[in-house]
Amino acid sequence: MRAAVLREYGVPRADDFEEPQAGPDQAVVEVLAAGLNPVDVALSSGRFYAARPPLPTITGREGVGLLDGRRVYFDAPVPPFGSMAERALINPQSTYEVPAGLEDGVAVALGIAGMTAWLALTWRAGLKPGEHVLVLAGSGVLGQVAVQAAKLLGAGRVVAAARSQEGLDRCLEIGADAAVRLGGSEDLPAALSEAAEGRIDVVVDPLFGDPLAAAVKAASFGARIVQLGAGASAESTLASSDIRGKLLTILGLTYFVAPAEIKQEAYRRLTQAAATGEIEIESESIALEQVPTAWERLAAGPHHKIVLVP
Repeated sequence: MRAAVLREYGVPRADDFEEPQAGPDQAVVEVLAAGLNPVDVALSSGRFYAARPPLPTITGREGVGLLDGRRVYFDAPVPPFGSMAERALINPQSTYEVPAGLEDGVAVALGIAGMTAWLALTWRAGLKPGEHVLVLAGSGVLGQVAVQAAKLLGAGRVVAAARSQEGLDRCLEIGADAAVRLGGSEDLPAALSEAAEGRIDVVVDPLFGDPLAAAVKAASFGARIVQLGAGASAESTLASSDIRGKLLTILGLTYFVAPAEIKQEAYRRLTQAAATGEIEIESESIALEQVPTAWERLAAGPHHKIVLVP
């Protein structure tokens, strides 16, 4: 079969690969669309903090496919048969039903990116109705879902922060109450606080680095900060007094260690909201044979989901 094969660390290439054979408690899914995420880039480069994939392997941690005539989302393909292929090997018990009428690209976008945003607000931060939310990297797919999910969950005010003005305009279109351009203010903490009307209860942070440091300074007493990525930097300098003086809570989040039942409910809520138009996410389909193009598109920072189509 054809697949995005990684034979050396770097960018995978479209190539032939052996067909997956299902063993006990396994199934082969016909892939319709496979999502490309920063974690795929990190894994393929051999620089992912948790592990290096064995070689050769097929890249991809999530996808939508056909299983026994049903359309399902999956996020735990069995190595070395990743999602970026014509077929993938999965545990059929670890799949999520995709509602009829929902586009494949959107169904994928609501997976790793979408559920991470939802779990940050619910499972980790415990967002309460009326609270004010700051979403860093709001222009990305995860950020756009976080903006819309926060509104759906009853947030009183949602502020999106990002470097791209185009991305911030998109955030305002889909429900953000205010937008702050990162790098556009000499006093970022003040700009964030002003946009949030002096109150920040929850911060969704996929960036770390300087943006997180500014968010810590702007956060209100008792705020919860959910740290889920290092898009800006792997390190951040924080003042002890800013954290302890305001009794801030910093919570880590890694999608792949969230309980299965929590993720199942998150995906159900998100796809339901997308089906009714309460959450909107755009996607771009790229042919599986053009894997390097997909890598380039992701590096360019698109404000939509990139999916590879066999």
